[in-house]
Amino acid sequence: MAGSMQQSNFTHLRAHDEQLVRLGLLAESYFAEDPNTCLLKLRQLTELLAQLVASKVGLFTSPEEKQVDLLRRLQDQGIVPREVSGLFTEVRKSGNDANHRLAGDHRTALLGLRLTWQLSVWFHRTFNDPAFKSGPFQPPVPPAYEGAEGAELEAELDVLRVELAQYRAAHQDTAQALDQVQAQAKQAEGDRAFWEAMAAEAEASKSELLKRLEALQAQAVAKPPQTFAKFVAAANSAAAVMQISESDTRRLIDEQLGAAGWKVDSVQFTFAKGARPQRGQNLAIAEWPTETGPADYVLFIGLAPVAIVEAKRKNIDVSAALQQAKRYSRGLMPAAEIELPADNYGADASYRVPFVFSSNGRPYLRQLAQQSGVWFCDLRRPENLGHALDGWHTPEGLSALLQRDEARAHAALANAPFDYGFPLRPYQEQAIRATEASIRDGQRAILLAMATGTGKTKTCIALIYRLLKAQRFRRILFLVDRSALGEQAANAFKDTRMERLQTFADIFGIKELEDQQPDGDTAVHLATVQGMVQRVLYAAEGSLPPPIDQYDCIVVDECHRGYLLDRELSETELSFRGYEDYISKYRRVLDYFDAVKIGLTATPALHTTQVFGVPVFTYGYREAVVDGWLVDYEPPVQIYTQLSTEGMTWKVGEEVKVYNTGRQQIELFRTPDEIKLKVEDFNRKVITRPFNEVVCNYLAQELDPASRRKTLIFCVTDSHADLVVDLLKAAFATQYGSVEDDAVIKITGAADKPLQLIRR
Repeated sequence: MAGSMQQSNFTHLRAHDEQLVRLGLLAESYFAEDPNTCLLKLRQLTELLAQLVASKVGLFTSPEEKQVDLLRRLQDQGIVPREVSGLFTEVRKSGNDANHRLAGDHRTALLGLRLTWQLSVWFHRTFNDPAFKSGPFQPPVPPAYEGAEGAELEAELDVLRVELAQYRAAHQDTAQALDQVQAQAKQAEGDRAFWEAMAAEAEASKSELLKRLEALQAQAVAKPPQTFAKFVAAANSAAAVMQISESDTRRLIDEQLGAAGWKVDSVQFTFAKGARPQRGQNLAIAEWPTETGPADYVLFIGLAPVAIVEAKRKNIDVSAALQQAKRYSRGLMPAAEIELPADNYGADASYRVPFVFSSNGRPYLRQLAQQSGVWFCDLRRPENLGHALDGWHTPEGLSALLQRDEARAHAALANAPFDYGFPLRPYQEQAIRATEASIRDGQRAILLAMATGTGKTKTCIALIYRLLKAQRFRRILFLVDRSALGEQAANAFKDTRMERLQTFADIFGIKELEDQQPDGDTAVHLATVQGMVQRVLYAAEGSLPPPIDQYDCIVVDECHRGYLLDRELSETELSFRGYEDYISKYRRVLDYFDAVKIGLTATPALHTTQVFGVPVFTYGYREAVVDGWLVDYEPPVQIYTQLSTEGMTWKVGEEVKVYNTGRQQIELFRTPDEIKLKVEDFNRKVITRPFNEVVCNYLAQELDPASRRKTLIFCVTDSHADLVVDLLKAAFATQYGSVEDDAVIKITGAADKPLQLIRR
């Protein structure tokens, strides 16, 4: 088995841990005779690799932590880029199948070896040598069997041998060094006892592994924070230069298409091998001939070709490859086994297939949009622009998209009156018309800015109703950032009468916050941002995230809420590390679905316009007051304190007490320069009892706790609200002699039945 074994692809890992090299050697040695065990060893290798990554940056917790959870943590922290995490996932899934289903053929094992090798090179470049040149992958010894499958595997290995020979010819010095190492390795590997000893050492070293990981963890924790940032930069740089072959890219795309519901195998399920479309099946047939060359894949729903897919290597721009897919769409030839429409698609009727995709297998990254994701274009209208997706359309999604007639829908919207069971104000109709015009013009992110109290909810309900009734969209996700807002919206949909005394919910199916998945007839699905982050980014092990075409429109109510720099993360958001992480995940949820995004807000923040663009319609507070829809507020009462008047300043050389959160102790810090702090920022971040006591005592003089009028006091955090409730009750008791306990109530997401408290 091991007598003719070549030098290992994993030798460079000896600089990090000998166990990595042992597992790599064992995986390569098992490839020819036992691909199942090969995959198991590769899974063990990548599990250890992930644990070493965590320990080297101070994030290791326990060897019992599942790899899927560890990789998510490392990806969230930025140390494992998303495309690297994808390779880890592929090897992990193959290893799981090998372990639980005894699956694993030589093609899968070869792909696993190559992907694990890429991960090992990424790891070495990140933590040891950024300029490391690995050379080409060294193919393992082939299995000794014949037949079609053996010939195909041998052909794939031949390609790898040619690449290796070309590399050696161009790098003679390196080749000589490799030959010396190989000669030593072959001499040792000729003895079966060598492999038995290797396996025994791998098992024995497990007991020492935890000690090594804990030692690395301790060293990493002691290093300054800048070290972590350097590793993050190195990890991203190493990921950017990873080279995934076109054949491996095809295998990755096969996996992705299969997960989306297409039957696919780019090696076995090809036109040349007799694959043809069949009624009632959703097939991705590889190498389908056209007038201008074979298309990498043609997607069929039944006998109808619905999409062309162009697959490229990882380092090739994906967006430009759409042009090649378009060429194949124009060149698809009629045949007896397929059904083409009576008329071609496009303004000049030149396209025979309505949709085109291009991909290099790399997950979507907004920063590298042209080089990542799945690029998609609907060729039926010239105004439809190609854009990047986070995955593949399902057969059901493409079928629904094919049935959608956007021109007819917009014609219906243009002629539809605003005759509903509730009156709309002129500016509300203008907001709806502006949104519909933006959608008609192909805008995929739309922002409406309307002042608080001007009826955004009614505007939103009328807009959604019109879009669904005209069949412009099939299913709309109504996204909120608080459960209370979701319950309010659900009640509004159920109570608002639209036409012929029927409510919105009577006409269109609605799923509320507690429903995880929409049904086939669901038209509006309400969900929180936090809930969608969990479903999209943190799907349970063994389950898939929702398809990217589950919704074709997303409406975000109060899209500025919950995404402000100074807000506290509630218990349901503890998975978010901070403002930037929260915004990133919020945006990833919006980017994930192939949907038009509509945001409604009263106060567009910078990040809001970065997500949705500048408002297509604005109706401000002052305009609403002038028009008579809102009543102007009285001048505010300003409360001044000594600090807000004089500011907070430390002079050069002054000693300041600083609390070190890492060591959990107070330390003295001598200021190198003059330090000035903004009091507003300080008051938001540092909650002190004396300051709040002074403010509450002043408020007690201005407010009457026995009055039926309500007063809202906005606090920084939930715990700050608890403090203010206690202090204000005490201040009222001092001012008025006594006060009812319910005169001051905290109403936050952590309160019991917040909606009921609001209505009291």
